[in-house]
Amino acid sequence: MANTDRLIEGFRRFKKHYFGQDSRLYASMKTGQPAKTLMVGCCDSRVDPAILTDCDPGDLFTVRNVANLVPPCENDGLHHGTSSALEFAVNNLQVENIIVMGHANCGGIRALWEDDGQQNSKFIHQWVSIAQPAKDWVKQHHHGDEPAQLKACEQRAVLVSLDNLMSFECVKERVEDGRLTLHGWYFDLAAGELLCFNSQTGQFEPVQESTS
Repeated sequence: MANTDRLIEGFRRFKKHYFGQDSRLYASMKTGQPAKTLMVGCCDSRVDPAILTDCDPGDLFTVRNVANLVPPCENDGLHHGTSSALEFAVNNLQVENIIVMGHANCGGIRALWEDDGQQNSKFIHQWVSIAQPAKDWVKQHHHGDEPAQLKACEQRAVLVSLDNLMSFECVKERVEDGRLTLHGWYFDLAAGELLCFNSQTGQFEPVQESTS
């Protein structure tokens, strides 16, 4: 059984780095967080947003859930963790960017793709059904082999979440008046590449390598 010793050692290194001789970063954040970017990422342990973007504490306000999904805005009196985090980020932190980052080999999207109606989970299949429009679109428009279709579904699910973001009035208002920008990203963990959605071409395109 895995123990937590490595995690404790990691915390000691973190404390030495951020609370040792130079503690200015955390000292500057004692009364609030300065994050101006909301990242919606997947729970998958291979795709930690802060690690992938080499961010410091305070740079990202992060929401992670199965398959990096944003549900549509629903006022039904039920529990909405992702929606409440989104509301806080927009209204309280006044973030200027929202990034939805999907990734390759996503177990949540595979669960959606393989769902034949015989659900064997209490929560997962209901949750990933948020991306059902992505699966339907791929089934209709993409005729490649299954790995290619799964990749297309992973990417299309990001676009579904971007559409759902616009169902939140606080998001829609800020996007329309230029205070907020939405981004769709996709991390290809096999290739080690980050792809960003280009709304003009309708494609996920690799980030250009820096020449500096």
